[in-house]
Amino acid sequence: MFEFHWPWAALLLPLPWLLPVLWPDRRTQADETLEGRRQTLLHPRLDDLRTAFTARRPRLQLAGWLYRALLYLLWIALILALMRPQWLTPYTEVSTPGYDLMIAVDASHSMEALDFTVEGRQVNRMAVVKGVMGRFIDAREGDRVGLILFGSQAFILSPLTLDRHAARQLLDGVVPSIAGPATALGDAIALGVSKLRERPEGSRVMIVIADGDNNAGSFAPKEAALLARATGTRIYVIGVGSKQPSIPILEEGSVRYRDDLTMDEGTLQEIADLTGGGYFRATDTRALEEISSRIGQLEKTEAEARTAFLPRPLYRWPLGVALLALLGLGLFPEGRKRFARRLASA
Repeated sequence: MFEFHWPWAALLLPLPWLLPVLWPDRRTQADETLEGRRQTLLHPRLDDLRTAFTARRPRLQLAGWLYRALLYLLWIALILALMRPQWLTPYTEVSTPGYDLMIAVDASHSMEALDFTVEGRQVNRMAVVKGVMGRFIDAREGDRVGLILFGSQAFILSPLTLDRHAARQLLDGVVPSIAGPATALGDAIALGVSKLRERPEGSRVMIVIADGDNNAGSFAPKEAALLARATGTRIYVIGVGSKQPSIPILEEGSVRYRDDLTMDEGTLQEIADLTGGGYFRATDTRALEEISSRIGQLEKTEAEARTAFLPRPLYRWPLGVALLALLGLGLFPEGRKRFARRLASA
């Protein structure tokens, strides 16, 4: 498929022919003025004088005609190059059927709590989330995965993408408190719903990883869950955190024990129930298998085929013709002189 990217530049094509009409030469106007002033010449042999100065009008020389043709060719070629001709090659991208998974990860200060042990080593909640969700993302071949971080506010870390490797790398770079010390759980759910509603119905799935304490943001968790249910978005919640009365946390370089880091499982369970999803504990080794099984029962998004036209610029060809015309003009300097004399005598 061929097209001009800037077709409006064709309006400049008749400019060389319009300029003499719009702005006539002043010398021509002066000649017309002098022609109106007739003078009488007295000579005893007027017939002989007229015969002596009468000459046949010479025909247009080939060099002058060629010079004029090259000038017009140069102008037309430059305008064609300015119009940016291009050849459009169709490219069709087909995506396989899959689910649209938006993963919201709590990145508040409470995710620094050290209430998990891996291989005898004490680790924080964020390390557990990275390990659990990292394996989950790697196993979701064919699904579109997006990431949301929420703390004092909610942010889109990655839009829905088929590049699971890139999503996994972004998740690995998350650290506690990167989104602020508080927890805007409701805002994170509302943000995920607003992005998933752009996708086809039936495959909208949101996975929320949090400790359940909502203490910031504009949306309450229940209010956001009702919004998700209205749009047909299922929410699966993974709760992280232990039920210990006093939980260690790393603060200002030292480990302190706090009693306000417990997990509100009631709120997380309510979010899952309202949207038809499910609630799981991060310490449950069967959590990922159960989530994958439930998601597999949903309707997949149909395969999408999108066709884009990739432009291949062709301006080099008219530009090359313009350069050849310019070279030809330089090879015929005599034609320029003849053309100039012809314009002066016209």
